Parts: sequence; C-alpha cells; structure tokens
Amino acid sequence: MPDTNDTRIGARLQDLRKRRGLSQQDLARASGVSVSTIRKLEQGEQRDTRMETARKLAAALRVPTTRLLDRGDAEPSIHPSDVWRPVQWAVERPRLDDDLPEPTLTGVEHELDAARALYFADDFAALAAALPSLLRDADALGDAQDARDVRARLLHFTGSVLTQVRQWEGAESALERALDNAPDTATAAGIVNTRCWLLLRQGFLAEARELATRWADDVEPRRVSRATPDDLAAWGFLLLKVSAASIRDNRPGEAATAIKMAQGAAVLTGRDLGYGRRMNRWSNTIVAHKRVENFVLTDQPDKALALADHVAKGAPARRLPSDGNSNRHLLDVANAQMKLRRYGEAMDTLLDVRGRAPSWLANQRYAQDILGTLISGRRTLTPEMRQLADDINLPL
Repeated sequence: MPDTNDTRIGARLQDLRKRRGLSQQDLARASGVSVSTIRKLEQGEQRDTRMETARKLAAALRVPTTRLLDRGDAEPSIHPSDVWRPVQWAVERPRLDDDLPEPTLTGVEHELDAARALYFADDFAALAAALPSLLRDADALGDAQDARDVRARLLHFTGSVLTQVRQWEGAESALERALDNAPDTATAAGIVNTRCWLLLRQGFLAEARELATRWADDVEPRRVSRATPDDLAAWGFLLLKVSAASIRDNRPGEAATAIKMAQGAAVLTGRDLGYGRRMNRWSNTIVAHKRVENFVLTDQPDKALALADHVAKGAPARRLPSDGNSNRHLLDVANAQMKLRRYGEAMDTLLDVRGRAPSWLANQRYAQDILGTLISGRRTLTPEMRQLADDINLPL
C-alpha cells in the first residue's frame, strides 16, 4: 500500500481509539491485536495491514472496518508480469493484423473449452500463452448475438483468471468488456459476481457489498415456482458476496441474513449445478464453505472446523474438485487448524492444496500468511516446510 494510505489508516485508528477513551493497551486487550502492532500502525511504521487485523480493531472500536481503511486491506497491486501482460493487451487493444485467418464461432468455443481445461489442470503458464490469440479471435467474430455470447463468456473467464493471479487492472478491463457483451441477465449476474470478488480482493468492501446487494435485489426471483436453477444460483452467489463483504466490514448481522437467504436459494435449487454461465459450481456445500469462511474471519475456528468436518462427513466419497472455491475452503480449514494449535494438521492441509493446485497456491497471499505464522515460532524447519515456503514465494 502507498505510504500516504498507511498514514491515514494510522491517524484514523488513533482518532477512533481516543474517541472511545481507550489506551493502546486497552485496545490491544479488547481486540486481541498486539500493542506493538497498534503502535506501529498509528505511527505509520507498519505498511501492511491484514483484513483480519483490521476487522478485530474495528470490532473492538465498534465501527465498520471501512471506517479504518479507505480501501480495506487491499492485497498489493501487482504490475502486469511478463507472463500476463500479453493477456491484458489482448483484452484492451483491438486486433489489427488483417493477415490472420478469419476465426469461426465453433473454433473459439472449442478453444475456450480447452482454456478452461488448462485452468482446471492448474497449468497457468500454458493458459497465459493461449489466451491472447483466443481473445483476439473472439474480437474478430463480429457483433451477432452468438458472437457476443461467446465473447462475454471468454472475457468473463479471463477476468476471473486475472483476478486469481492478482492482475487487477487487466481483470477490471476484461470484466467491464464482458458485461458490455453479456447477452442476458444470467450471464451478466455471473460477471457481476466475479466483479464483486475482484473488489473484495482489492479491499473495496463497501463497493462490493453495494454492488452485490443491488444486483441480488434485481435478479431475485419474483416467483420461485418459475425460477430456473440458473436463476436461483445467480441470486445465491450474489447473496454470498453480500455476506462476504459484510463480514469483512464488521457487519455480522447483514452477513448472517445474506448467507441464510443464500442457503434458501441452494435448497430451492434442488440439486448441485456444474459450471455454467455463472462460472462457478453451485450447491449446499458451496454455501457451507462460505459459512466456514465467516467463522474463520470472526475468530471462531472451533465452529469453522466443526462445520467443515460435518460437510466432509456428509459426502465422504466425494473429493473436493480442484477449483478456486474448494481450494480456498481448504486454506480456511488450515487457518482454523493453526488457530487451534493443530499445527501438524494445518501443515498437512497446506500440502494437500499444493498437491492439488501448485500454481494456484503460489498466487495466494493467504497461504503465505498461514505458513508464515506456522513457522514463525520454530527454531528449525522441516524439509517439507522449506520446500512449501519456496513454492508459495514466502518472503524471507
């Protein structure tokens, strides 16, 4: 984060603490955040403030988290790397080479399926290499409805991938173009859902909550008996984003209401849905995973693990698919295990995620935080710990 933003965070924290009549020691006791961290924040010595820390301080001060943080706890903005810059250029710049063969709708559809296969195979390097030409081919299809349809789905997928690898600017451009090309409300709602995720990852909590709330109200089925499963899934996912933004912004009541409504949408859906226009699986399990996440964020690791164990036992024969949602859930499980000092189990869970999705894990700052805490009090590291630290680029 820029130094100027850190200074404002420190000043707001100090002002709110004094308004509440609390010393730094009082705030530390009320929030569970160390006096040292509070002092460094107020003096502008600590540049990086995690969302978990900000939420604890805000809860103790009885204010929304966004009162402390203009942008919430944004993960560092990353300039486009050499790997992903061509993808961003392909999103933002028109296709100019007229000598290229004319693409076909069927060909672009086929290549989009292949790109998704690369994503699920955790082959991000091959995906980054494949997307630029595919994006330019989709742009050359014209403006017929079927062309706009496939282009919207491709741009949505690209925006999701760029969000995953923390290329914020490119993700924003891709999702804006995807929404402009969306042929129907169901497709648009899925794009907005990903846009809310992008805002959350950058720490724009209020913006994410307001956007998700507005769209959830717009797509809420007026007559449930006539709602399709896709309609219910689109509504449910937006409600989950309302809950995710609210819980991070120290609005537990709003979060609980939204996730309860999402649970109702999942029940009404009546069955699990695979990937579709919403760009995510949809099921009761997905909602349960978000409940686990909320328990972790509000320092209830015992409830988080109890629910995670209950969900896992409910479907013992079904291994979680290797996708962003399920992998993120496993990081929540590892975090809860660590908070309960079940360090061996937490390490095993991290290694499980690495085995499932090493490229995905390498882009997760959350994993760095968990492993950093796990090894911080150890005098020596096991070979597995050292290797995992290298794999996820844990700062020395």
